[in-house]
Amino acid sequence: MKKQFALKFVGLVAVVAVLAGCEAGAIGEGAEFQRKYAGARKALEEGNYDLAARNYAALIPSAGPLAPRLRLEYAHALLRAGRNDEAAKVAGDLAAGQQGANRAAALAVAGTALHESALADMQAGRAGAEVTAKLRRADAALAEMLSLDAALDPLGAMESRRAEIARSLRNG
Repeated sequence: MKKQFALKFVGLVAVVAVLAGCEAGAIGEGAEFQRKYAGARKALEEGNYDLAARNYAALIPSAGPLAPRLRLEYAHALLRAGRNDEAAKVAGDLAAGQQGANRAAALAVAGTALHESALADMQAGRAGAEVTAKLRRADAALAEMLSLDAALDPLGAMESRRAEIARSLRNG
């Protein structure tokens, strides 16, 4: 019991020493980063997607180990803003460096963005190899996402999207 207490005390002292050794500027930068992140997140949640995308883009270079999370939220903001090709690129690049559930989440955004981009192309009267390629890439991303972490699609929205993609490919 005394040994456990001593280990906890030593750990606490180490944490206090690290915090005391931090420069005031570093702590202030952390608080400023949190404030800016809260603003980006609020903009995303309130539907101000262009502002959210700008805010996330500004945060990513200084995000350190949080960068993958912010890149995913940035891609999501781009998708919501209708900037589908940009969202697909950001999410696809992110997925390339991730594994497991993190990769699955990035693939969900990439696949959705690619599908939305193809739909916009078709609504504008564009067809052909480029649109077909987007649809195939969207389907592949969503299929992999579902194989990696089907729990990310509890209501079947991604499966429905894949069925819609399959219909578009058959009719294309």
